[in-house]
Amino acid sequence: MPVFTVTGDVDPFLHVALNQGETIFCESDAMVMMESNLDLSGTVQGGILQAAMRRFANGESFFQQRIEATRGAGDCLLSPTMPGGVEVLEVGARQYLLSDGAYVAATAGVQVTARSQGLGNALFGGTGGFFVGQSSGSGQLAVNGFGSLFRLDVQPGKDITIDNGHVVAWDATLQYGLSASTNSKRGLLGNLVGSMTSGEGMVLKFSGQGQVLVCSRNKDSFLAWLASKIPTRSS
Repeated sequence: MPVFTVTGDVDPFLHVALNQGETIFCESDAMVMMESNLDLSGTVQGGILQAAMRRFANGESFFQQRIEATRGAGDCLLSPTMPGGVEVLEVGARQYLLSDGAYVAATAGVQVTARSQGLGNALFGGTGGFFVGQSSGSGQLAVNGFGSLFRLDVQPGKDITIDNGHVVAWDATLQYGLSASTNSKRGLLGNLVGSMTSGEGMVLKFSGQGQVLVCSRNKDSFLAWLASKIPTRSS
């Protein structure tokens, strides 16, 4: 099986070592370098319907890159679109759900498909809207988050609350729900008003047993800050 290794401390590469005949799939434009024994082609993984669902629901490219070691063993370097950390997840006994734009690459035995969410978890975007990515199969899956990455452990009776914009991936066995606030006594309208006035934002509450991968930066907050610094044209 191809071996994924994260290389570098700041905005790292994903280094992939393939033996002859092995194949990986990665997000469009992820390939930075590959050795001459490898071939690169475009593909629609999972069929046209799944590709369309991933494109419109999770912001992934319709076409993915397929890298195959056709003439012998070879290495390649991949990089995600967003700056930040890369984490390699072992898929098989444990499956994951992915937020928007988290997918970087996977070995051939792993599929990432779009999974629908309930209305309560899809009213606000940022972690997939009406859909999130869901892994299946067995192998390695590389994901990316904006900033540094950190794994949080969820234990029974010790639920955790995470800001919506910092969630990258989580165990598929975990229960989760979206809320406008950490305050359970204010009601929906009060939570929405409090969220807008205090900057609390949307939060995800996780329960059960498993892990959640979070990133240190909130992409939407950064883009809003960046937009506020760009001078506007005077009329």
